[in-house]
Amino acid sequence: MKTVLCYGDSLTWGYDPATADRHAYADRWPTVLAAGLGPEVVVIADGLNGRTTCYDDHSSLAERNGAKTLPTVLATHQPLDLVILFLGTNDLKRSTGGGRAFEARLGMERLLEIVRLSPYNAGYGVPKILIVAPPHFVATEDPDFHKLFGHAIENSQEFGTAYGLVVDEYGGDIFDASEVAECSPLDGIHLDAENTRRIGEALVEPVKAILARP
Repeated sequence: MKTVLCYGDSLTWGYDPATADRHAYADRWPTVLAAGLGPEVVVIADGLNGRTTCYDDHSSLAERNGAKTLPTVLATHQPLDLVILFLGTNDLKRSTGGGRAFEARLGMERLLEIVRLSPYNAGYGVPKILIVAPPHFVATEDPDFHKLFGHAIENSQEFGTAYGLVVDEYGGDIFDASEVAECSPLDGIHLDAENTRRIGEALVEPVKAILARP
């Protein structure tokens, strides 16, 4: 039995831009991934709206700093064979990560460090890591989301390159979600049901290959 942790933000939680509610369980990408991997792999979804890689957001009662909560999540669900890190969207808010993919890159480096250096129980190995670069933002007429992310549309196109540099330097694997999914113009950053399913479907074979490695 293998165990995969999906650690992310609202794109992992399953935020529906049409309703501001949650996509049906069957439509969320971790669920789709689990179905494709089969019963020998347990997929754990840990998605929180507004979560950043490593930046504080004092506007929320929840702890949205992913670097602060990741050690607890790793300890809770160990042993783990693979950790999928799907974060960075909220780093492009000027109020949290500074508004650039560069800050998301720095935060992703910190998360890799946490996964690799966490004090796992004796006999448990360090899990493999797969970074998922978020899909590119698109223009929206929603006034609030435009104010939050409208400045970062061009910068969001650098996620894949920025995270590729992380993998080149620190190892791991990368998947660029922009290759298979497009954000909804309803708010510019979230995914409709079809596009979130596409991510889960596209991850099946890469995850199988990673889990098959010694």
